[in-house]
Amino acid sequence: MSMDITAPMPGKIASIPMSVGSKVTEDDEVIIMDAMKMEIPVYATGSGTLKEFKVKVGDSVTEGQVLAIIE
Repeated sequence: MSMDITAPMPGKIASIPMSVGSKVTEDDEVIIMDAMKMEIPVYATGSGTLKEFKVKVGDSVTEGQVLAIIE
């Protein structure tokens, strides 16, 4: 079963400290966003392997947009 990691608010992707194939557990920091002049960490929604990133550094995103998929 796959799980989506979504943007908690509109912003820009500042960094992606993980890579595809990385093992993650719930609440691991997967993506860092810039929003409201702050760095906002985006956490894994469950445990598994990072299957795919739907964004890259510098992309602007909207609230609820899928950023990555965990399998």
